[in-house]
Amino acid sequence: MFDRYEAGEQAVLVHVDFSDNSNNEDLNELQMLVSSAGVNAASVLTTSRRSPQAKFFVGSGKAQEIADTVKAIGADVVIFNHQLSPSQERNLEALICCRVLDRTSLILDIFAQRARTHEGKLQVELAQLRHLSTRLIRGWTHLERQKGGIGLRGPGETQLETDRRLLRARVKGIIKRLEKVKKQREQGRRSRKRAEIPTVSLVGYTNAGKSTLFNTITNAGVYAADQLFATLDPTLRKIELAEVGHAILADTVGFIRHLPHDLVAAFKATLQETQEADLLLHVIDYADDQYLEYTDQVNEVLDEIGAGEVPQLIVCNKIDRLEGVVPKIDRDDTGRPIRVWISAQAGLGIDLLKNALTECLHKTMVEYRLKVPPNEGSLRGMLYNLNCIARQSYSDDGYWLVDIKMLESDWNKIDKQLDNRLNNYIL
Repeated sequence: MFDRYEAGEQAVLVHVDFSDNSNNEDLNELQMLVSSAGVNAASVLTTSRRSPQAKFFVGSGKAQEIADTVKAIGADVVIFNHQLSPSQERNLEALICCRVLDRTSLILDIFAQRARTHEGKLQVELAQLRHLSTRLIRGWTHLERQKGGIGLRGPGETQLETDRRLLRARVKGIIKRLEKVKKQREQGRRSRKRAEIPTVSLVGYTNAGKSTLFNTITNAGVYAADQLFATLDPTLRKIELAEVGHAILADTVGFIRHLPHDLVAAFKATLQETQEADLLLHVIDYADDQYLEYTDQVNEVLDEIGAGEVPQLIVCNKIDRLEGVVPKIDRDDTGRPIRVWISAQAGLGIDLLKNALTECLHKTMVEYRLKVPPNEGSLRGMLYNLNCIARQSYSDDGYWLVDIKMLESDWNKIDKQLDNRLNNYIL
C-alpha cells in the first residue's frame, strides 16, 4: 500500500521562508531528514511568501520552476519542508508529473524504514493509515466510479468507498492489537512500581546522542548513528546505581519540531514510558548552534504528551567538540544536580552522570541495630533477601544481633507485613 524509497533516488527539495516565524522550518534539518531516508538531494529551491498559496502552496511561477527543474534533472520525487493539504499535493503532482511528499510523509517513511519490533511496525502503519485516509482520492481518481459487470450493476460502492471501508477496518484491527501491547507495558510498569525500581527515560531532540549515551551506560549495543531518527523502537535495560540499587533506563524515539500528530497518537504506548518515568534525562547536543531552540521544542512535546511535570536532569552532550569545556555537575541553590556536562561518544563525565543520577534517585535510608528473637525466621529471610545486613552476631540467649541499612520504604513494608512489631526489636 505504501511507497518506499530506494537508496539513490533523486529529489528536489522545496523550502519556503514565511514572514511569520512560527510556520518556518529548518532547511538543514530537511536535508538531514532526506539523507536519513536514503535519498539524494539533487536540487534545493527556496522562496519567500507571507502565507501559503491555496492551490500549490507556493506561487504558480515557483510551481512551474519546480516542474522545469524536475524535468531537467530527471528527479523522482519533490519533497516540501512543510505540511501540504491533500488538494495541494494533488495539484502539484498534476503539474509536475512526479511524486510530491510533504514533511509529515517523509518522517513517516523514515519511521517505516527504522521500525524493527512488531509493536513499532504496527505503530508506524497506524500513523501512515491515518495520514493516508485524507489522501485516498489522490490515488484512486481513475476509479472514482461505481463498479459494473454482471451482478454488480446499479447502486453500489465506488472503489474509493470500498477502499475507505477496508482502511477503517485495518485501523480498527491495529488499534486492537496495540491495546494488548499497552496492557503488557502497563503490567511491566506496575510490577516495577511494586518492586520500587525507579525508571529513568532518555529524551531529547533527534540526533542529540541518546542511543550513544544509552550504549555507554548499559553496553546494550543499540543501533546508534549520526542521522535523524536512528532509534525508533524503545529499549529498556537494568542498570546498577550506588545507594539506589537497580534502576531501569529507557531509550526512546527522538523528538522533532512540529512532530506530526499522527505519530504522537500512534506512539502513545511508547511515549508512556516517558510519562511514567521517575526522572527524565534530557540529552542536549551543546555543540549545535540551535540547541536552545531544540530544547524548547522537546519541552513543548513533553507538555503535549503529559510528561511536562516529570523531574528533569539536563545532560549537556558532545562537549568533546567544544573548546575549554570539561566534565562537571551544575547544582541549584539546594545542592541538587540540575545539569551534567559529558561526552557520550568519548566517554567523558559518565561517572559524574551516574553520581548525579544516584543523588536524584536516592531515597531516604534508615540504619538500625536489631535484636531479633529466634522464632522470627521470616524476618531473617526478608533481611537476607534485601541484602541490607552490615554486621551480625548472636547473644548468649540465642537472639540474633544485626546491623541493617535499607530504604525507609522497605523498612515500612516489612513492618507492615509483621503487623507493626518491627520497632520492638530496635536496640
